[in-house]
Amino acid sequence: MLNAEGALVLLVEDELNMRRFLHITLKHNGYRLAEAATGKDGMDLARSRNPSVVLLDLGLPDMDGIEVARAIRRSSEAAIIVISARDSEEQKVAALDVGADDYVTKPFGPSELLARIRAALRRTPAAQGTESQSLGSFTTGELSVDFEVRRVISSGKEVHLTPTEYKLLSLLVESAGRVVTHRRLLERVWGPSAGEHVHYLRVYMRQLRHKIEPVPSSPQYIITEPLIGYRLRLPD
Repeated sequence: MLNAEGALVLLVEDELNMRRFLHITLKHNGYRLAEAATGKDGMDLARSRNPSVVLLDLGLPDMDGIEVARAIRRSSEAAIIVISARDSEEQKVAALDVGADDYVTKPFGPSELLARIRAALRRTPAAQGTESQSLGSFTTGELSVDFEVRRVISSGKEVHLTPTEYKLLSLLVESAGRVVTHRRLLERVWGPSAGEHVHYLRVYMRQLRHKIEPVPSSPQYIITEPLIGYRLRLPD
C-alpha cells in the first residue's frame, strides 16, 4: 500500500495562508508536494506530475473547482479530496458526481485531513491491486470482475471505474449474496469518521450502477436493502 513517504499530493488552493498551512502540514508528515493557485495550473500539474492525491479548493480565481475536478478525473486516477468552505449537501453531491472521492469542509484540523488522505491512498489502484488480488475473479450474469488485472466487464464491454467505484464493487464482491451495511461501506472506503455520510453512497452507487447495470433504473446486480445497505447478487 502507498504510504506518506513517496506519495505526491497536488494542492490546488489560491488562498496563500491556507496553502502555507497545508504545505507545512503535509511536508511535516512526509508527503511530497506540488502546488497550484489556479484551476488551469492545477490541471496542468495533474497531467504532468501524476499525483496520488489532489487536494482541491472549489473557489478558484479562474474557474470553478467542480470543473477542475471533472477535468482531472477524465485523465487521472488520483484520489480527489475537495477542501472547501461550501458546506451545502448540494455542493458536496455536485463534487462527488464529477468524480471527487471525498469532501472536507473548511475549517478543518490537520488530523482530520491527514486521516482522509490516508484513506484516499488506500483506494488508489496500486493499493487496491495488492489487497484484491486474493479475490481472483467473480462473475454474476453478464458482470465479471478480474481482480488480478483490475478489469471489469459488463455485457461484453470493459468498464472504466474510478478508484472509489472499484473499491465499493470489491467490497460488495467480498460479501456477495450478503447485505453490506451503509456504515460498513462508508467506513471501509472513506474511513471511520464517514459512517453517517450516506449521501456519499447514494451518489457513488448511482454512478456504479450506471456503468455496470444493463438497466440502471432497474438494477439486477447491486440490490438496495432499504435503510440497511446493499447486496451484490450471487451467480444463478
